[in-house]
Amino acid sequence: MNLAVIDYGSGNLASAARGLELAASRLGIGARIAITDEPDAVARADRIVLPGQGAFADCARGLAAKPGLRDAMLSRVENGAPFLGICVGMQLMAARGLEHEITQGFGWIEGDIAPIAADGLRLPHMGWNELSFTPGAHPLLEGIEPGDHAYFVHSYALASNTKDVIATTDYGTQIVAMVASGNRAGTQFHVEKSQEVGLTILANFLRWTPQ
Repeated sequence: MNLAVIDYGSGNLASAARGLELAASRLGIGARIAITDEPDAVARADRIVLPGQGAFADCARGLAAKPGLRDAMLSRVENGAPFLGICVGMQLMAARGLEHEITQGFGWIEGDIAPIAADGLRLPHMGWNELSFTPGAHPLLEGIEPGDHAYFVHSYALASNTKDVIATTDYGTQIVAMVASGNRAGTQFHVEKSQEVGLTILANFLRWTPQ
C-alpha cells in the first residue's frame, strides 16, 4: 500500500507520517508512507493524507503554488483513492474559507469555514475535547466511544453542514469534529496528536474501503 502525505509547506507532516507508520504496524500492514510534493507520486498513491495548520487562505495558496500537485491530488481522489484531511486539510474540503478573505476550497462538502461562535470562550479552541457521535456512524469511528477525547487547535470551523458531519464537539457551541463524504473524510482535530483515539482513526483509515 502506497500512502502520500501531501507536502505543501503546512502541517505536522512528520507527525502525521509517524502516526500512519504506527497504525500500519499495529495492523500488520505493509505500508510505504511518503511525504511528497511530487505530482507523479501522488497520482500513484493508494491513499492520500492532507495535513494542515494555519490560515485557510495560506494553505490553499501553498497547495496551489506546487506545480501540478493540487490537480494530481484532486484527480486521484476523484478516481477513488481514500482521502483524509487533518485540521486545515479537512477545512479545505469545504466550499469556501472565510478567514480574513473569501477563498475557494475543493467543494467536496457543503458549507463554509467560518469563525467559531464560542460564546465568550477563549480562541483558538485549544486542547482536549470530547467527541460526540452516534455509534456505528462511520467506519473511521470504529473502536472509539462517544465521550473519548481528541486534541483541537483552531479558531475556524465548518458551518452550515449537517449531512456530511459524523462527529461533533462542544466549545461554547457545537463544532464539527469529523466529516465524511464518499471516499473523502476529514478531522478538525489533530489525529497525530490525539494519542490512542488518533491512532485508532488512522488505523481505521488504512483499512477503510469506501462504498
